[in-house]
Amino acid sequence: MAKTDNPSIARISRADAMAMPLAPAPATRRLDWRKRMSDTVAYALLAYTALQIVVTMHALSQNTSSMLPLFALVVLVAAIIPLFRHYESRWNGLDDAAAADPLRAPAFRRDQVAVWLFAIGLPFAVTGLFKAIVNL
Repeated sequence: MAKTDNPSIARISRADAMAMPLAPAPATRRLDWRKRMSDTVAYALLAYTALQIVVTMHALSQNTSSMLPLFALVVLVAAIIPLFRHYESRWNGLDDAAAADPLRAPAFRRDQVAVWLFAIGLPFAVTGLFKAIVNL
């Protein structure tokens, strides 16, 4: 080791540094389906909200004097929160052992896909339905 002016700082050679053991790897994150579903619902709500605003505002900008696009907006808000809460509560009811069970992966993937299909599809479906009603 080389001598330094500050005794609290020790310089080591590159060879000495390479010979030192590496720090232990950080512990891997524990599998928790509850948290994963909660994250899925949170991100899906963000995407849903963005789509809802874009699709509804597009419908409103088409010079319709009808209140149906605004009604569609209210319906979308009222429908999605209980629906997503249903999916989240199904997974939050698991105990710690069940929440870490890797055999629940297919059920989780099924629910995750359903949440994303609702989040992406519902704004288009309801707005399209209301636009069809207006055109009758």
